[in-house]
Amino acid sequence: MKKDEQMHTKFRSLTEAHLFFDLPKPKHPLISLINEVHSFMPLNKIPHLHVLGFYKISYKPRLSGKVKYGQDYYDFDQGGLLFAAPGQIMGGKGSEDSACSRFSLLIHPDFFLGYPLAKKIKQFGFFSYSIKETLHLSEEEKNTILSIFSFIENELNARIDDFSHDVIISQLELLLNYANRFYKRQFITRKAVGGNLLERFETLLDTFFKDELSVKFGLPSVSYFADHLNLSPSYLTDMLRSLTGQSTQQHIHDRLIIEAKQMLSTTELSVGEVANALGFEHSQSFSNLFKTKMKISPLEFRRSFN
Repeated sequence: MKKDEQMHTKFRSLTEAHLFFDLPKPKHPLISLINEVHSFMPLNKIPHLHVLGFYKISYKPRLSGKVKYGQDYYDFDQGGLLFAAPGQIMGGKGSEDSACSRFSLLIHPDFFLGYPLAKKIKQFGFFSYSIKETLHLSEEEKNTILSIFSFIENELNARIDDFSHDVIISQLELLLNYANRFYKRQFITRKAVGGNLLERFETLLDTFFKDELSVKFGLPSVSYFADHLNLSPSYLTDMLRSLTGQSTQQHIHDRLIIEAKQMLSTTELSVGEVANALGFEHSQSFSNLFKTKMKISPLEFRRSFN
């Protein structure tokens, strides 16, 4: 076993997590809602780093109060939602995850089997956002989310019947759709910050090609820019898409084409050499991207200047 794996506490099932925290056995083996009012979870028992084998959605009534975005802080202390997907490493020094949760909803992936939500849930990018990219809720949004948590809690505490699974699935989908809507609102209300983010992203793109960093890093990647902007790749993509309608990858591809057109029209470099200069391992991959974007091949583009 690798050293870093030994440092992570792994919770493979809901029952295993309940047992670790001295909580009653979950009423359903695949879904559990922990209400801190009724089930106290001692913070000193939360592992420093842990990995879940299930989805987790937590509502925390108190976050940091002042939320940092870029170089600025914003007051939004109504609490918020944190999301985690199976296999994610959670926790860490100073992590918001150690703060007290009002509700923690744990759902094993098998609970979704046979329902369209099994596929749809993977399309919600916020499950791969980092802790600092929490969904911060207004008072009205908080009441909406808490009402759904309460509904699910009541349903789980009621007698399980043939309709229970369908009813809870519909409430989970409603919860996720609201979260998606509220995240879009969060991007809009922080549009000034988003504009600053777009400017910094474009500056990083400029620097990448100006300093010929493709020699060291290869093709510019989404993770490269996310790391330099101190964001998760999915949050960066969603933020850029809300501002420009394009994902991070689309922005990168557009810039690659701009650079390629400049080299093809002003230098004697071969198509293979242009591809290599941009970070492509194979010239065919470059040619395919160029043709997809420009509707003509790199050679045909070059000939148009002769």
